Formats: sequence, C-alpha cells, structure tokens
Amino acid sequence: MARMTAARAAVEILRREGVTDAFGVPGAAINPFYAALKASGGITHTLARHVEGASHMAEGYTRTRPGNIGVCVGTSGPAGTDMITGLYSAIGDSIPILCITGQAPTAVIHKEDFQAVDIAAIARPVTKMAMTVLEAAQVPGVFQQAFHLMRSGRPGPVLIDLPVDVQLTEIEFDPDTYAPLPVYRPAASRAQIEKALGMLNAAERPLIVAGGGVINADAAEPLVRFAELTGTPVVPTLMGWGAIPDDHELNAGMVGLQTSHRYGNATFLESDFVLGIGNRWANRHTGRLDVYTAGRTFVHIDIEPTQIGRIFAPDYGIASDARAALELFVEVAGELKAEGRLPDRSQWAAATQEKRAALQRRTHFDDTPIKPQRVYQEMNRAFGPETRYVSTIGLSQIAGAQLLHVHRPRHWINCGQAGPLGWTVPAALGVAKADPATPVVALSGDYDFQFMIEELAVGAQHKIPYVHVLVNNAYLGLIRQAQRAFDIDFQVSLGFENVNTPELGVYGVDHVKVAEGLGCKAIRVTDPDELGAALEQAGKLAAEYRVPVVVEVILERVTNIAMSTTNDIGDIVEFEETATEPWHAPTSIRTLKP
Repeated sequence: MARMTAARAAVEILRREGVTDAFGVPGAAINPFYAALKASGGITHTLARHVEGASHMAEGYTRTRPGNIGVCVGTSGPAGTDMITGLYSAIGDSIPILCITGQAPTAVIHKEDFQAVDIAAIARPVTKMAMTVLEAAQVPGVFQQAFHLMRSGRPGPVLIDLPVDVQLTEIEFDPDTYAPLPVYRPAASRAQIEKALGMLNAAERPLIVAGGGVINADAAEPLVRFAELTGTPVVPTLMGWGAIPDDHELNAGMVGLQTSHRYGNATFLESDFVLGIGNRWANRHTGRLDVYTAGRTFVHIDIEPTQIGRIFAPDYGIASDARAALELFVEVAGELKAEGRLPDRSQWAAATQEKRAALQRRTHFDDTPIKPQRVYQEMNRAFGPETRYVSTIGLSQIAGAQLLHVHRPRHWINCGQAGPLGWTVPAALGVAKADPATPVVALSGDYDFQFMIEELAVGAQHKIPYVHVLVNNAYLGLIRQAQRAFDIDFQVSLGFENVNTPELGVYGVDHVKVAEGLGCKAIRVTDPDELGAALEQAGKLAAEYRVPVVVEVILERVTNIAMSTTNDIGDIVEFEETATEPWHAPTSIRTLKP
C-alpha cells in the first residue's frame, strides 16, 4: 500500500473527483496542503487577493459549467471566517463548492492557539457538511463523502478543516483504486408525472415556472421540449433565466416584485395553473402569497423533499431531480400528443406574446448624465447571445434583469439568495477561468464594485480577461430607493469632490485610475452616444491585453427602477415613462405594438 501525507491524499482525491482548478490564499496552517498541491500537479491554482474573493471565484467557477465544483483554500482563523459569505451564497443558490481550511495543531485547538477558531461550528449552518478532521486516517473518507454530499440531492457547499499536524501525518492510501461514491438524486415516478400532466392538461391557462434547479440539473433542453410539446408558456425565475431562450415564442417573461417584466406579471396574473420545477418560490418572485396563489392550482417539483410546502402548500408535490422529471414529462407528453390527447394551447401562448409586444419599458433616452436604461439597450446591441453575464445585487442588477436578454443556460450568473456586495468581480473571474473561450460581461453598481475591487489585480496577474460594466451614480441606489418609504435620504450618498480628479465633479472615486493601478484597462463614458463604441472597444482591449477591462458609465445621480412598493406583483410602480413607440425600446425581443 502506498504511504503519503494526508494532505497529499486529499489532493489526489481532488484530482480523481475531477478538480482541475482551485482558488485561494496560502498560510502557515495550510502550507502542507499547498506543498502537496505543488508536488502532485494537475490542479491550477489562482491566487486571490482576499479569501472571501477566493470563495466567490469558486462559486463563479461552479456555476459556469455542469459538473464543475469550485474549490477554495485558506489558512486557519480569519481565512475560514472570510469564506463564510461564499458558503452562505453557495448554499442559498444550491451551488456545490468545497472550502478547505487549515487549522491549528489538534493538541492546542482548545487552548486559544493563534488563529485557532472552531470554523466547523461557524460554517455548519451554511454547508451540507462542515468537519474538522482530527484523525489523519479519516481524510480520504471525509473528502470522498464531501463530493458525494455536494453532488447528491439538493447541491451545496462543504467545508473541510485540516489541522496542520493531520495534514503532515503519513497514512496508507492507494489513489489508483480510489473511486467516487455514487450520486443520489431522487427521480419522479411515471404515476407522479402522469398525475401532474393530467392537472396541467385540465387547465385553460397553464404556466411552467422554471427555477435554478433546472439549470443545476442541466435540464434546459428537456424543459424546452416539454414546453413545445404541450404548448405551455414558461416563466423563468431569476436563477432559471436562460433555461428557455428570451426570444422563444413560449418565453412568457419573468415574474416578481423587482427582476420582472411588465408582460410577465400580467401573464402570470391571468394564469390558472402553475407547474413549478426546481424553484424555491422566493419572496421577491412571489410577493404577497395571497395575490400570487389566488385562483391558481400549483404543482411543485423539487429535488429536496422538505422544500415542498415550505413557502406554501402546493396542490401536488413531487420530490425529483429536475432533469429526471422533465425527461419523463417529455416521454409521457409525447405519447399523449401522438394519440391526439393534448389540448391546443396556441391561443394562450399567442396571448403571452401579444403582451410582450405591448407591455414594455422604455430604454432609449438621450439624457446626460446618462440614464441607466440606455446602458442596457447598448449592452443588448454590443454583446451577443454567447455572452455570459455576471451580477449580484442592486439597482444595476434589477434593471439589468428587466432589460437585458439571455438566451442560454448559465449565461446569467447571479447570486440570487444572499446577494453579497463585492461578489461580482471575483465571481466573474471564476466564470472566465472556467470558460476562457466565451465572452464574460460583469455588471455592477459603484458600491458593489468597490467592495472587492482589489480582485481586479487577480485578473491582471493571471491573465483572466473579461469586461466589467460599472454604472456609477455615486449612490447606494437600491437602499436610497427603499428609504423613500421612510422619507429619508440618509447615509446612502457616496459622492464627494475628488481633489485628484476634479473633472469627476461629485462622483468621488476615480475608478479608471484605480482599475489602471491594479493592472487593468478602463474607459469612462459620459455621453450616451459613445456607449456602444466604448463597449466594443472594451472587448477588443480585453482580447489584446488579456486583463479585465472596466467600462465606467457616469449615470444620473437618482433613478428609481420599476418595482413594487406594496409587496404585490399586481402593483408594480413604473417610475419612468413606459414605451409607447417602437423607437422607445429598439432592442426589445418583440417590436412594440402600441
């Protein structure tokens, strides 16, 4: 039997579980693992500037391709606590990432040794498993179980904490005979699918709500096939955006309080049946449950049995992996269609597209300073359907979700449940690392951008190019808008006169200088007619210099983005004038029909 350190055994298991990339920051308590990483080879390591950044890079990496599991590594103490935010955002969105931390020697963990903290206890509420390994011989089994848990059932993150003496202890381990554990995913039965399909067929105005579970299960293809077979319009959630192309005739638009379309909400409120697949009924999608559920029958399919009934009781629930359920839906629906037993949904589907052509938001404004809506119009023109968008939270993300177009799964990569500021830069680096052949475009407001701005240097050092659209109004825009309910505008302005860049006026931070100082390229835009050329130039600069390129757009200071102020999806306030002429929304999917 081969003998090796437990740290080396851990690295060999990573390789055999398919890991090719890791993100992290070394330190004294994790150095034995790094020594094994170097000695083993085969895993590329990206050095982050902040350990939280490493965890978000791992998230972006996982979210980019089916089967990916991002790995983030840090030392003991604050490195682990820094990564808690990444673990929280990963578990909230059902994203498997593996967090590996160093730890003080086992003999002194309880003696308040330097940077000795019970990170497993801290991480346990935001992971599927968090464990400090006290016996070196357990390391192979713990790592094997970690990958099994991350992939089985509802996916999610795991933390493994390795005391330095455990890492250094030699154990018996044969990597050549190592094999991953079988993955468990519940699958719907034919009887369950037949019942659910019977309920859908009995409805007059049914909808499918496709959540992030459809993306996680790599089930976009059977989703579209099922929708086409039955003629049922599809509402993607924010996490499911891209599961059906935006220009598909059965895409009914998104529903919700904020990241929604006017036509999506209007269509949903006319529906009488909803089949939810891989979705959580998140509160910013549903709003008031009495409004959301009134007059509608619900079937809920989710991989996690305890998720069914958590928000409200559906009329029928099925515990199943989304792909397994949808493939069976396709099979059963195909048989019914061959027998002529599927109802004709063409009028209902056509009505949803009529709403898409009538209920649109205006994007074309020539104002200076620039209105944010114009930014997304120019992004639609500049970036094609192959673009992967990355964003996290704020008015920039909300407006982006209302106005951008996404045509493929995993091409809208968004931290939906946790929404931590600072997520976008490192996540975009993880996405670009996972798929260097595809254009990556990040979207941030100025505050999100400033939170982890130092990670831009990671892109410069490691040659990870992408384009970052930074919309700058020198405000905490979403919080300022929320403060309207309290009749205040308090501690939300980021504006000041920068003595080093007086031409910025009150916009404060000179993001161009900061980005350039971190080794990146940057362009500032103040004229709306120059936006398109700037976005095109950014793509060329990223390709030429192989670094992140920031396009900073100076916005008007105050813009209120459409959303509900009453928690009611039937009561969305349109703060700006809506589109009434086709030229008001020139990049809309459907040409406006006033």
